[in-house]
Amino acid sequence: MTHELHVLVLAALLQVVQFALYSITAQRQVGQKAAFGPRDTTIELTDAAGRLQRAMNTHFEGLILFSIAAIALTLAEKSSTFTAICASAYLIARLLYIPAYVQGLTPWRSLIWFVGFAATVLMLIAALL
Repeated sequence: MTHELHVLVLAALLQVVQFALYSITAQRQVGQKAAFGPRDTTIELTDAAGRLQRAMNTHFEGLILFSIAAIALTLAEKSSTFTAICASAYLIARLLYIPAYVQGLTPWRSLIWFVGFAATVLMLIAALL
């Protein structure tokens, strides 16, 4: 397995952790009845629960592009030290992004997000070269 695919699996597991954190905090905020209900009306999450939800959704968005990059590099046999460093940078950025977002650390949260995004874009470009 390439390093990029290994990081992809770790990033997917991170998404599972984020989902669990978001679910627990959301249920604490809205209560079991609302959490288990049909959600016919929109429930607006605030504070940590809302931030964890948004951080999780941002990871879903980034994970799509990162998955394409990791798979393309692997299938094209273009994995390299550079792309492995980019993949690691992506995962580290995603790990740092969660507490930065939950704590409302601006502008750090945006800078951390950009590092992960830039690493992914560099991987996509490397797959084409």
